[in-house]
Amino acid sequence: MSVEEPRFRVAIPARYASTRLPGKPLRLLAGRTLLEHVYRRALASGALDVIIATDDERICDAATGFGAPVCMTSSAHLSGTDRLAEVATRYAWPDDAIVVNVQGDEPQIPPALIQQAALALEANPTAGIATVCTRIGQPAELFDPNVVKVVRDRAGFALYFSRAPIPWDRETFAHQETVGADLLIEKGWFRHIGLYAYRVAVLRAFPRLEPAPSERTEVLEQLRALWHGIRIYVAEAVEAPPPGVDTAADLLRVMATMAGSTDEIEPE
Repeated sequence: MSVEEPRFRVAIPARYASTRLPGKPLRLLAGRTLLEHVYRRALASGALDVIIATDDERICDAATGFGAPVCMTSSAHLSGTDRLAEVATRYAWPDDAIVVNVQGDEPQIPPALIQQAALALEANPTAGIATVCTRIGQPAELFDPNVVKVVRDRAGFALYFSRAPIPWDRETFAHQETVGADLLIEKGWFRHIGLYAYRVAVLRAFPRLEPAPSERTEVLEQLRALWHGIRIYVAEAVEAPPPGVDTAADLLRVMATMAGSTDEIEPE
């Protein structure tokens, strides 16, 4: 790791229960659990430490089996952010330390993207959180409420996140059938990628903050930070990650891509 690279930690929240794919972290992909693939990619990002945070003994046993440190956390947490806040407290990480929340269902996440989020936060001292986005290239994505959009200010800080297609092009969007990929590229709409780097002081405080009205409406936790005045820096991703695993169909899709891939992460 060179002196120019950021010093950061990674925490991977993992829970066994999943409505659409029970036991998701322990599903097998190319002979390894989905969680192990995520762990290996986090290690390859250059992180000082990679911790798996869980409340489930089955996940703990599997993680220790492939050599990962595990922090057993409360089963009462409502979100991965809450779980990570407990990890930061348990490990007594300093307030100015940087920790990246890597979702446990992203077995193909590029290690460079994890490092980019940490570096973006390190380079922007007025930000409490950093995340990443990528350009939207297809109209279906723009109008899909499951694709979260972000609008940034001229310095790259988030103005708002939404499931709606923002900014709204009043003239063009009145006739959605006229919206093509060329228009999207020309004007620029951005998809938010759910990868977050936190300053530990912000991470520890976050679960105690009152949820924002906009957060309840959009069901987007990051809106709580904006509502409370926490600045979020949003970098354009150096490499867009493939979709994560939410369903059995997603698992089969990733299996197929891994079968023909040479981008397997091996431990040092």
